[in-house]
Amino acid sequence: MKEDLEKKFVALLEENAGIIYKVTRIYASSSDDAEDLRQEVIYQAWRSYSRFKGESKFSTWLYKIALNTALTHKAKEEKRRTVPEQSVISNSEALSDSKELLIKYIRQFNDAEKLIIMLHLDGYSNDDIALIAGISKNHVAVKLHRIKEKLAVNLKEKTNGN
Repeated sequence: MKEDLEKKFVALLEENAGIIYKVTRIYASSSDDAEDLRQEVIYQAWRSYSRFKGESKFSTWLYKIALNTALTHKAKEEKRRTVPEQSVISNSEALSDSKELLIKYIRQFNDAEKLIIMLHLDGYSNDDIALIAGISKNHVAVKLHRIKEKLAVNLKEKTNGN
């Protein structure tokens, strides 16, 4: 029975591995930190899995676990951090310039904005984002509009060479 539970959990985790990657990529300050955070997210998800009732999609539930874990991890890291931030990407993980630029700008947002834009870019509806973030659907729409405006300004400044 426990083996079946473990197999199902691992299969669901593999199907949704991108969620953990995205969250750790946005919230971690180095490759090592991202790996630590990834392991912590998996651990927290496993600890909570027995309470997952299937009332929402597994991906929505995993996002919530990953984001809560990332925010807790980030708070702990900020207390300990004494060295400057390093890039999360190793040379072998290099992304295109436009993706790197987008990630750079997203990292500058506050935690709520990071959460909302990350879920939006991942294709979640405003209803799902509201559920995960714990805010109203209208608030999600307003925040998304403001986030997109900030991104547009940053990209415009980058194109104009400022």
